[in-house]
Amino acid sequence: MNTKKHLLILGTASHVGKSAIVTGLCRILSANHKVAPFKAQNMSLNSWITQDGKEIGIAQAIQAMAAGIEPTADMNPVLLKPKGDRVSQVILLGEPYADKSAGSYYDSIEDTHEVLRGALQRLADEYDLIVMEGAGGAAEINLYERDIVNIGTARLTNAPIILVGDIERGGVFASLYGTIELLPEDVRKNVRGFIINKFRGDPTILESGLTEIEERTGIPVLGVLPHFKLRIPSEDSVSIGDKSSDDAGVHDIDIAVIHLPRISNFTDFEPLERMAKVRYVDLSDDLGTPDAIIIPGTKNTTSDLHDLMESGMGEKIRSFNGKIPILGICGGYQMLGNSIVDSGIEGGETARYEGLGLLDIETVFDAYEKRTVQVTKTINECGPILGSINGEDVKGYEIHMGMSTSNRPVFGDDGCADESGLVIGTYLHGLFENQNIRHALIRYLAEKKGLAFEDEDIPEKDPYDELADVMRERLDMPRIYEMLGLDSEGF
Repeated sequence: MNTKKHLLILGTASHVGKSAIVTGLCRILSANHKVAPFKAQNMSLNSWITQDGKEIGIAQAIQAMAAGIEPTADMNPVLLKPKGDRVSQVILLGEPYADKSAGSYYDSIEDTHEVLRGALQRLADEYDLIVMEGAGGAAEINLYERDIVNIGTARLTNAPIILVGDIERGGVFASLYGTIELLPEDVRKNVRGFIINKFRGDPTILESGLTEIEERTGIPVLGVLPHFKLRIPSEDSVSIGDKSSDDAGVHDIDIAVIHLPRISNFTDFEPLERMAKVRYVDLSDDLGTPDAIIIPGTKNTTSDLHDLMESGMGEKIRSFNGKIPILGICGGYQMLGNSIVDSGIEGGETARYEGLGLLDIETVFDAYEKRTVQVTKTINECGPILGSINGEDVKGYEIHMGMSTSNRPVFGDDGCADESGLVIGTYLHGLFENQNIRHALIRYLAEKKGLAFEDEDIPEKDPYDELADVMRERLDMPRIYEMLGLDSEGF
């Protein structure tokens, strides 16, 4: 393939900031070129539904938005969604393919390579540049023969490579140097630069280290990016740990999100962080006295429902019934019902599970089929939270197996509410991206606490532009343009 159409961002480890750097580069380069993101294989429970109903990792959807284009399945042709017990659901080109263990998945890896080649070629036919992202650490020497996302993508495209290290973890110079030494020679020769990410403090104290790593490897350091709060959705649940260090205490409204073992699409709740303290509560933790409780989506509803009830968290949630809002999204909606009947799709064997009994619904899993669609629905609930916006529209997307029957739908034909209007369930992901929903909930909670409703403070600068500005300031962009064969004038 034409190397000047591709740039590959690899990392020394997971969570070093590869996704954010690809996002920023997509925004910068799209000013003058047609740019698309690509990640051969993603393992994530945070996913996105494209306009044509395909499911991809949310990181590639975010990167596409930064580039000003619509996300497509070709941008993330393989998505692995862990279900537990070393089994993942395999999504190929946006469609559920099978549940596979790691061993059985890798047995058919050559077929997967063909899927990647096709996706990359279609993107190359349409776009000037493809900014590609690796996964985890690039130097996983035990995986080289079957790795499709790091070594496989590097060999397939022969693209220039930028290697990213996270200084916040410590040992960044050792991780950069060790990764370079362990890479296969045919891949190592294409590494054209390093980026050191998440630095706190004065970068001048790194100068001697930067000089030595360049001398030892012959590879330039393209820049040191500071640690700063990104205002773009998180890639996966590993980011939940980061939130515990954020200063969320400035908000008076406390929303508890139940941190299910197989939590998915927790980005649903990030818009609420602008107006409330959002806590992710493990099943073994004290729930406290929240103003509202949210049960999120999950990759395995029946397993997480079992864990919820066995831990005692289910009873804790029930104790708040009729006192505060209790909301369920997707799998959380299913758990709020009376029962779940599984024909073996979720748990591997036919079984009936008792739900929390807070909504009068029953959910049935009877086919290995997933509903994946973007939707617009009309609010038809007149309870104390949604009554003020009854008749207004909301947008979202659905990603779920199983069907639920409801006699009191909330959003068009979707969801359910109890008689009080305080317990609400829905299949709509992205619900709180809708300002009318967000404000209706926070306004109700504020009034219950005797607080004045304060509108959210939305920064003037677009979050993608904010990220791009930091990268322009701290990275040697002319050198990046040069490695892509681009003229940097005007950037």
